[in-house]
Amino acid sequence: MSPVTRPRVAVVGHVEWVTHARGVMPLPGEITYVSEPFDEPAGGGGVSAAQVARLGAECLFFTALGDDGSGAQATARLEAEGVTVLAARRAGPQTRAVSATGPTGDRAILVIGAATSARIEDALPWDELAGCDAAYFTGHDSATVAAARRARVLVATSRRLRQLVESGVRADVVVASASDPAEAVDPDALPVAPGAIVWTEGARGGRYETAGGASGRWEAAPPPGPPIDSYGCGDSFAGGLTVGLGRGLELDAALALGARCGAACLTGRGALAAQLVEA
Repeated sequence: MSPVTRPRVAVVGHVEWVTHARGVMPLPGEITYVSEPFDEPAGGGGVSAAQVARLGAECLFFTALGDDGSGAQATARLEAEGVTVLAARRAGPQTRAVSATGPTGDRAILVIGAATSARIEDALPWDELAGCDAAYFTGHDSATVAAARRARVLVATSRRLRQLVESGVRADVVVASASDPAEAVDPDALPVAPGAIVWTEGARGGRYETAGGASGRWEAAPPPGPPIDSYGCGDSFAGGLTVGLGRGLELDAALALGARCGAACLTGRGALAAQLVEA
């Protein structure tokens, strides 16, 4: 297919209003202190949507937000990043989280409240998905997986494997982790084989297998600065991969773009400070 200069990319997922700080989480019975706190919208959907927009794609973000001040602030910040926020409103406070980053740059996360995302019965413009070049799914409703499948390319996180299986649709790419049990995938256990499964391996890059029997690896991109905070690296990777496929890139090239996005995110505090920007 011909390259798409500015793809239209949807993200179906959730937002958390996150307080980032330096420090470590306490063990049972302990009290610890964190410093330099700041807040931003993040979570798997919010981070990937911001990365999609920063790569110059048109981003439609289907989500759900609380009806409090944090939900309103999340909308305003994401719209300032160039994201078109298509949000159902939920009665009650916005889901929050605390992310503490220790001296190694790795983060620990505490989520406050249940993650919420849009459901198919929400009065959102689901028909817009049919006009998208690509969609990334990290939601909680299997019916919205089927809606996202109307995009030309569907990428799904393995964190939502149950919803993908329930939907019965075929994802073009499933993004899994080689080290996180919560993001593990057994290809033989999937009733509908995706076009490809990619397993991220952090600083070692990652590997992939396609439904056609091909396999390969990609190398991690060098960070453009000192590593600071690992929060959001995986979701930035997924956003970049989805944009690459939406542009019409082959899988290897799209994975390389995703790797650059993950590496860039690593060099800033929180998720949004250092995401890769391309016109």
